[in-house]
Amino acid sequence: MRRRGHGGGKASRTQSHRDLKELKEEEEESHDSFEFSCHKLQESLLSSASGYSNYRGILNWCVVMLILSNARLFLENLIKYGILVDPIQVISLFLKDPYSWPALCLIIASNAFVILTLHIERKLALGTYSEKFGLILHTIDLITILTFPPAVLLTVRSVTPVGAVLALMCYTILFLKLYSYKDVNKWSREQSKAKVKMLSRSLSAPGLKENGELVQSAVMYPGNLTYRDMYYFLLAPTLCYELNFPRSPRIRKRFLLRRMFEMIFLIQLQVGLIQQWMVPAIQNSMKPFRDMDYSRMIERLLKLAVPNHFIWLIFFYWFFHSSMNFLAELMQFGDREFYRDWWNSETVTYFWKNWNIPVHKWCSRHFYKPMLKKGVNKRMAQTAVFLASAFFHEYLVSVPLKMFRLWAFMGMMAQVPLAWLVGKFLSGNYGNAAVWLSLIIGQPVAVLMYVHDYYILNHEGSL
Repeated sequence: MRRRGHGGGKASRTQSHRDLKELKEEEEESHDSFEFSCHKLQESLLSSASGYSNYRGILNWCVVMLILSNARLFLENLIKYGILVDPIQVISLFLKDPYSWPALCLIIASNAFVILTLHIERKLALGTYSEKFGLILHTIDLITILTFPPAVLLTVRSVTPVGAVLALMCYTILFLKLYSYKDVNKWSREQSKAKVKMLSRSLSAPGLKENGELVQSAVMYPGNLTYRDMYYFLLAPTLCYELNFPRSPRIRKRFLLRRMFEMIFLIQLQVGLIQQWMVPAIQNSMKPFRDMDYSRMIERLLKLAVPNHFIWLIFFYWFFHSSMNFLAELMQFGDREFYRDWWNSETVTYFWKNWNIPVHKWCSRHFYKPMLKKGVNKRMAQTAVFLASAFFHEYLVSVPLKMFRLWAFMGMMAQVPLAWLVGKFLSGNYGNAAVWLSLIIGQPVAVLMYVHDYYILNHEGSL
């Protein structure tokens, strides 16, 4: 019995060894088959389902191709026209009479409207003026800001179109800033009357220590009604007023110098490209437009589209990044969101919301949202915003040129149906391509329209 049991145990152990050996062989076979496999479930890199996002090489290729193509065009331009860049000609655009600076005098005169607005707000804070009377005074003041400069520019012949544009831009910015200043102070008065404390300390309150650090004192209404506060707001790179702006702790000198270098270099580059590249293209476009040669008109439009768009991109970086950051750093203004990723816009509406944040914030805060609170539906409110924007675009073009053709107005209002069409029928990359196409083609169309009409009106005999 013992031998039989012993033999049975030995047989069972032998069987278990065989099983282990077979299991190892199966694992080795499966391992070998795994090593020889070269396929797995995956998507192509250019497919959106792959989740791949590193297209840096393609971006670099696009930049290289852009540089090479523009270099060829620029070389062709130099061979055909020679060097057209002339700094003296640029100065003459600002000054017809070197002893008379009407545009600059007009800008200096704008301080009268600033002082009047501050005076009205101080009287309202003291209760000397009623809210209704203050509103009437503010309305007259704001309307005068928009009507006084055109009246001067249309009567004074020594003002150049470039000087007139700069003066009108200053008055337009002043109008938007003082409108915001009026609204915010009105809201502050309403909160004060309702005994709601906006801030914990007044202007005269000393800084308090928090965790051993000195905390900057905050301004309370009406302690903000000072010349220092008013002119800080007027110079700050924003259109929306606040009693307490976010402030950066210090001025970064290297950052400031980099932005200043960019400002100087890019403005010279823009002027040079306009003289060397755009002016000849525009001059060569006049005859096809006058003769209504449609095929040549389209060819000239496409030829103008490249330099116009290139200069527009340089302008965007110069103004919204270099200049605005330089001014913000100099004034220690903390909010540096002057633009968002408008280049990724898949709808026209997204582009207009993100390419110019200061204007978008103003429109949303002082125009769009108040209309919604009054019961206006969103579609009508958006149309009203585009209508106001179209007015100011036409205002800044027609008055300096002293002619009214409404091309800029119609171009802006055309954004309303375009936004609906792109949002309705296109999305993703197709929507983004449609936005880019509207930017590249739309602007030179307006430029050619205005230049053509200006030449016909002023230099018809020389064409």
